[in-house]
Amino acid sequence: MCAFGYKSMMRCVAYLRYVARILAFDEQVAVLRCSGDEDRSTQGRRRRALTRALGARTDVVVDLTDLGFADPSLMLDLAMLARRLRARGRALLLRCPQPQIERLIELAGLHRLDGVRIVGPATATALG
Repeated sequence: MCAFGYKSMMRCVAYLRYVARILAFDEQVAVLRCSGDEDRSTQGRRRRALTRALGARTDVVVDLTDLGFADPSLMLDLAMLARRLRARGRALLLRCPQPQIERLIELAGLHRLDGVRIVGPATATALG
């Protein structure tokens, strides 16, 4: 992945820091933050944050504010998370999706699952 050399190494470090920020879970407030691009190639990097979210003692908020692109693999992972949280009596709150992400949520039907709600700026179509 990384070629040898100081500049190449620094680019790799910067890339890895960027990738690490794509999906993170903050246990203190039960917020799963999605940013950048999420697709099948980043699916493996989501696992740790999603697993930690399962242990939340409250409803889990998925902050989609900084998510620019996602494919159906993220919606599937969120649906699985919602299902497992629902079995524990908790909800999955989707906060502030951008219009293209909101459309993907609608196409996948994620917003229709029990225990899933869109909160924050959203159009009427995603809420009904």
